[in-house]
Amino acid sequence: MFKGKKIFVLGMGKSGCSVARLLSKDNHVLITDVKCDDFDLIKELENLGVNVIITKNQAEIFDDSYDYVIKNPGVRLDHPIVIKAQKYNIPILTELEVAYRYLPKVKIVGITGSNGKTTTTTITYEFLKAAGLPVHLAGNIGYPLCSQLDEIKKDDILVIEISSHQLVNLDKFKVDIAVLTNLYQVHLDFFGTFEKYKFNKLRIFNNQDEKCLAVLNKGDKEVYELTKDLKVRKEYFSSKDKADIYVDDNAIIYKSKKMIELSDIRVKGVHNYENIMAAILVAKEFNVSDNVIREVLNNFAGVAHRIEFVTKVNGREFYNDSKATNVDSTITALKSFDNDIVLILGGLDRGHSFEPLIPYLKNVKHIVCYGETKNRIKDFAIKNNIDVTVTENLDEAVHAAYNISLEGDTILLSPACASWDQYKNFEERGDEFKKIVSELN
Repeated sequence: MFKGKKIFVLGMGKSGCSVARLLSKDNHVLITDVKCDDFDLIKELENLGVNVIITKNQAEIFDDSYDYVIKNPGVRLDHPIVIKAQKYNIPILTELEVAYRYLPKVKIVGITGSNGKTTTTTITYEFLKAAGLPVHLAGNIGYPLCSQLDEIKKDDILVIEISSHQLVNLDKFKVDIAVLTNLYQVHLDFFGTFEKYKFNKLRIFNNQDEKCLAVLNKGDKEVYELTKDLKVRKEYFSSKDKADIYVDDNAIIYKSKKMIELSDIRVKGVHNYENIMAAILVAKEFNVSDNVIREVLNNFAGVAHRIEFVTKVNGREFYNDSKATNVDSTITALKSFDNDIVLILGGLDRGHSFEPLIPYLKNVKHIVCYGETKNRIKDFAIKNNIDVTVTENLDEAVHAAYNISLEGDTILLSPACASWDQYKNFEERGDEFKKIVSELN
């Protein structure tokens, strides 16, 4: 436990501020970031006794007198503070690890993967909540676990979305049920290689024992190979082959019995069926009934910013897929439509290739690009004989897409890029997209 310690919090995002509030009660806490325009937030933290320093020269205010570094998950592993902390043998933790050490005895479901984490986490939570179980939603989905500690009681259930960045600095953290949805080549700018990224994902199984469960995607070769030697109980889902739960004859089959027709599931697409099957395997560990599962799936409309239907304007359907911060997520979105698409791409330039999109562009009649990547996307579109329009920002991109489109078209924001060149996060980008669309005539 943390008491009377000197703690350096790196990053003033949701998780950083949440952990600073928690630790300020019994410790000496400094929090820093290169920029923060929220003066109310700064004042709130200072009133709690937190030392807030906004500076680009963070390494100058850090020394070996600190007991812990708590870093924002997105802070790179080669950050000067991280390097200095390692040199001084100062433990580096994330907010999730800190929160874990304050928890009473609970059941933890941890969900990770390249894509589908948020949907799987949300559906799992909805299943357990509908069954009347004492469940909490936390993690990378936007709810720091530190901020919920006062509400969590002994024997409650926590459903936590865990990103690859959060997994890096976990130590004692243990999940009772670990879900790995899939593995694609993403976040290579952070991890360097796909191999390092994959083996980092294995950290979700750290500290599990034979009483714990791993829920795994049998149809994903990378997942299957990576986890075949795990010494835990395993259950598999698949959209391709028979498994503990799988898709066959337009239905989801659980333990060889039909659970629900695909036509009775409100959200569509193979990727969503995989997310649902993973969530069902978790729900069954808590004895959630088939009737509760069916009722939730009859009504669940998906999560915000993930192939989210926005509205229909003059015969054009608008979809917000701002959460598609990598090419593989955009591929998933493109596979969900069989009509003509005007595709909006763009955002932070990580130097990643757009070439994997090529086999999935048959319904894309026009690409509208914006942001840091706009010129690379333009070159990509021209090379592949797709009409392209270059714009500066999302507002221009939406209006251009609307003017280009025809009745019956889908206008899809699925950027294949992170949002940080122009937005704080993908949620802000998605919210602006919906606002712009709402103002179209």
